[in-house]
Amino acid sequence: MTENAIRLERTFVHSPEAVWAALTTPELLAKWWAPGDIAPVVGHRFTMDMDRWGPQQCEVTAVEPGTSITFVFAEGVLDTTITWSLEATESGTILHFEHAGFNLDSPMGRTAIEGMGNGWPSLIARIDQVLVSVD
Repeated sequence: MTENAIRLERTFVHSPEAVWAALTTPELLAKWWAPGDIAPVVGHRFTMDMDRWGPQQCEVTAVEPGTSITFVFAEGVLDTTITWSLEATESGTILHFEHAGFNLDSPMGRTAIEGMGNGWPSLIARIDQVLVSVD
């Protein structure tokens, strides 16, 4: 992996509103990823409980309501950025995902991008289970 980002795309047969809720509602986020008091508000600071990796500090840096959210993930540890962007389609929503800013010069950064690169596809697939209960 020469690039310091993980990029994925997934299509859901659910409305952008339902996908947005799964990404930005703490109760729903906890069902498919991890507990964290996320809010789609620029400057909002929150902690993600990453289980064996411990609590990770985050801060929302950009929001287009209902369309995209960007936040710093693992501030002071990985210092990466996660962006979720939604694209409405006739049959649902395309989620564009990017987890960027890994320091590939550090062993922790290389380990993180490899582990998360393998983990994110199955995590994002779990959003489907949450969306069934939202729609």
